[in-house]
Amino acid sequence: MRVNVIVFDLDDTLYDEITFVYSGFDSVASYFSIKHKIDKKLFYRFMIDTLQKEGRGKVFDETLKYFEIYSKTNVKKALNIYRTHKPNIFLKDEIIELLKYYNEKSVPLYIVTDGNKIVQKNKIKSLNLEKYIKKIFITHHYGKKHSKPSTYCFEKIAQIEKVEYKNIVYIGDNINKDFINIKKLGFQTIRINQGMFKDLNKPQEFHANIDIEYLTQIKNILKV
Repeated sequence: MRVNVIVFDLDDTLYDEITFVYSGFDSVASYFSIKHKIDKKLFYRFMIDTLQKEGRGKVFDETLKYFEIYSKTNVKKALNIYRTHKPNIFLKDEIIELLKYYNEKSVPLYIVTDGNKIVQKNKIKSLNLEKYIKKIFITHHYGKKHSKPSTYCFEKIAQIEKVEYKNIVYIGDNINKDFINIKKLGFQTIRINQGMFKDLNKPQEFHANIDIEYLTQIKNILKV
């Protein structure tokens, strides 16, 4: 696969998103353990157990109810702490080396990521990604209508680099939305099978051109 530009997703592509979740839970547990004199480890453990059993949507409500401190105000506080905390997350060494490798080859690197603007900015800062990435597109900056599967940010990258769509590759993990529309335009696509969507299957039009297990495999796939 020959390309001139590489575009990455962020969560569960460049780093393991669950590490952000755990970091946010730790900050929430710290706050409520101090305010309500609750054992922090118990509070944190209950959030992890609830996440594994019921998914993210129920975590704060169920935890606050269990410790008998539930209120709408406390739910909002938990969400605010989670979204605005300074994440304890990092890029793995092999990912840093991969980004450096393409920097040394003068290949333009971009990120296109959905999500809350504050949350995504905090992740990007903690991961020190601006050191390696030419430009980062947080799609919600342009309105939620331009979040994936919208092709808006990808078309902007093509305009910036003055290249055809076929010379750009997007690497992501979410088969629900990452590939379906940009592939129709001719963008190259690679799916990394990790994170919460790794076992999800969809009709063929949702699939990427190539599937990989580890991000470092792209060095053997991409000709730049």
